[in-house]
Amino acid sequence: MALSLAVAVLGSWTALDLASRVQAHIGRARLVWISTAAIAMGLSIWSMHFIAMLGFDPGSPVAYAPGLTVLSLALAIGSTWGAFLAATRPGARLAGVLVAGAVMGLGICAMHYVGMAALRTAVALDYRPSLVALSLAIAIVASSVGLMVARRPRAAASRLLAAGLLGVAIAGMHYTAMAALDLTPIAGASVVAPLGVPPFLLGVGVAAGTLLILFLATMASLYDQRGNILQALDAGGVGYWEYDLRSQALQASSQVKTLFGLRGDDDFTLNDWLGNLSPEDRTRRDRAVESAQRTGADYDVEYRLAGQDRWINVRGQVIYDQRGRPARMIGVVLDVTDRHQAFVAVTASEQRHRLLTNELNHRVKNTLASIQSIARATARRATSVGEFRETFEDRLLALSATHNILTQASWEAAEIGDLLAQETAPYPGEQVSVAGPSIRLAPRQALALGMVFHELTTNAAKYGALSTAAGRLNVRWAILDVGGGTPLLTLEWRETGGPVVSPPAQTGFGSRLVKTSVAQDMAGTVAFEFNPAGLVCRIEAPLQSIPERETMLGF
Repeated sequence: MALSLAVAVLGSWTALDLASRVQAHIGRARLVWISTAAIAMGLSIWSMHFIAMLGFDPGSPVAYAPGLTVLSLALAIGSTWGAFLAATRPGARLAGVLVAGAVMGLGICAMHYVGMAALRTAVALDYRPSLVALSLAIAIVASSVGLMVARRPRAAASRLLAAGLLGVAIAGMHYTAMAALDLTPIAGASVVAPLGVPPFLLGVGVAAGTLLILFLATMASLYDQRGNILQALDAGGVGYWEYDLRSQALQASSQVKTLFGLRGDDDFTLNDWLGNLSPEDRTRRDRAVESAQRTGADYDVEYRLAGQDRWINVRGQVIYDQRGRPARMIGVVLDVTDRHQAFVAVTASEQRHRLLTNELNHRVKNTLASIQSIARATARRATSVGEFRETFEDRLLALSATHNILTQASWEAAEIGDLLAQETAPYPGEQVSVAGPSIRLAPRQALALGMVFHELTTNAAKYGALSTAAGRLNVRWAILDVGGGTPLLTLEWRETGGPVVSPPAQTGFGSRLVKTSVAQDMAGTVAFEFNPAGLVCRIEAPLQSIPERETMLGF
């Protein structure tokens, strides 16, 4: 009786555990786990019956008919399989579960009474209807409870309680059915053992086979659960590791090996792990492991793999033995390279933001100083408010146009051709000819040369070649290698076909602005030739190097 109860409880636990695996699978795998749970449940119920029958003594030798015995097993497994399939399908309602429980209870009762029909002895078997009905009710209730528990994963404690109650109910059904039995000796029956399987041999074989199958089913459930966890970790790019603190043996998943630059089938030892750490990180790792063993705190350290631009985060916990001594560690490995790169990018962005803010402040101050200087000089030369306003606005627009060109290039550089095109755009194309190589100027030089082009163009439009339809403007520039590693920019502004030119009686603001801009902001020189055929202006200045990002700029 004790062994039959133990088999019933163990079988119920195993069946409920296997049924919980159903929720973690879909498709064919789901059907496989339903079948496995049904086999475990049906086999445990059937085994409990024949183990309990070892305690049955009708007063004469007993044997079992093989055919009916096998049929009783098929009834137990078949009814359980159908009930599990109906109860665990997605969207199953409580009413459907209760119907499935009733079918399963009928199958269990049918298994019992078919098993009793397989009994061969010299005693006639009769049953009391009331106790038979009670045994059926117990079977239906027990089956319904088992199916409702199997529908949802539960904690180990609640599952153990459910398995105990279910096992007791199954055993109670059996002994209630046995209590319904009336024995009547058959007159003249032989006392010789009938043909069939001896009960003791059947009971021992059933018990041993059932316990083995239940053990294997439980191991399969645990292995499947572990496999699902490892697959989920791999899908998330997370590596899994185990470390034996006594033998120093290390076991790592294929994802861990991949993070360390190895293949999934390569050997991976503790020395391989430590060999990928710098001496400083190895010392830090040893301290963290020792601290985790001593305090029980989580092991959580980040390393940069030696020889690789890759960062990993290693997390783990210490597992203690029964005596409270550290036995092993388990944990995961995460690739946190993206996080470190993002942190570096954010830091660089903040630094750049500060630089750009400082640069903007500097540029605004310089621009305001330039505007103030232009305003004072324009006012001194103007003969009226209207003239001042017109000239001052033109010069501000020229400064703004150069700013626009530099802004489009993120204030990194500006092409000479773009600066010229900006100033000569209002004039007919046949009057203007420009030629020269592509030269990118640093912002400081670009702003200065932009103002120079504006002053020269304005002068040509008022008094020079661009003031008449026959006039022509030719601008040529080149780069000369004068040694010392700094190339020299040479530029010639030549006007022809305009009014006759004569040297001015005094130097105007435009000439002074050109000379000042070239000398101070370009470290170059300017020469004017006032030929009767037209003005010629020659500029020479060393080209400033263009860094990847201009920082502090001034005029």
